[in-house]
Amino acid sequence: MSEAVGPKRFYKEVSTVPHEGRHAIELDGRMAKTMGRNVLSAPGLALANAVVAEWAGQGEHIDRATMPLTGLLSASIDGRDADTEQWREEIVKYLGSDLVCYRVSEPDKLASRQAAVWGPYVEFLREEFGAILVTTVGIMAVPQADASAAAVRRALQKASPETLFALQIAAAIAGSAVLALALWKEFGDAEKIFEASRVDERFQEEQWGVDEEAKAREERLKADFLTVARFLTLLKG
Repeated sequence: MSEAVGPKRFYKEVSTVPHEGRHAIELDGRMAKTMGRNVLSAPGLALANAVVAEWAGQGEHIDRATMPLTGLLSASIDGRDADTEQWREEIVKYLGSDLVCYRVSEPDKLASRQAAVWGPYVEFLREEFGAILVTTVGIMAVPQADASAAAVRRALQKASPETLFALQIAAAIAGSAVLALALWKEFGDAEKIFEASRVDERFQEEQWGVDEEAKAREERLKADFLTVARFLTLLKG
């Protein structure tokens, strides 16, 4: 069987044009549209130019898999009117079960590694947002102070819909609002932050070896996480 191909490329030139205070993507002089038929536009020129590069880089057929920034931007535009508040609350909700707050008591090597890797991120949250998190040993849920959630919520109030959309994806991938917020504020590079979400997995690999299926899934998650990181960086440009 032949491999499925995307739609045939229907344009020659890709550019940007000012549109309602944003930068719209034009294909042969006509504004590109999102899946929801909204104008595909970026809040800043850096992201707009990166999206232009994805469209310009297509060959005879359009391969959406090679256009991750376009996909993120399009989805954030289509959902912003209805889902912006939901995205914000989804990020805050992760604080209640955040990966970095749940530690093991043994083996000692893993407990020490969790403390060493995750501790700085907990401190980052306190210093950056004034949000103090309680850590615990075991899997029993530990309540976090309402004031901590409120502090993070306040910090997210001024975030753009595009930023909130990206952050809730990062939190879901990492299992951690703390790590997603660290990505946003560039507390370390993106690969290091992703690795912080894999402390337990790395320990298991050391003990039992690498599960190829799990590793392949992790590589896909990492690629998505790094794309989100690039998207967040471009939003600042």
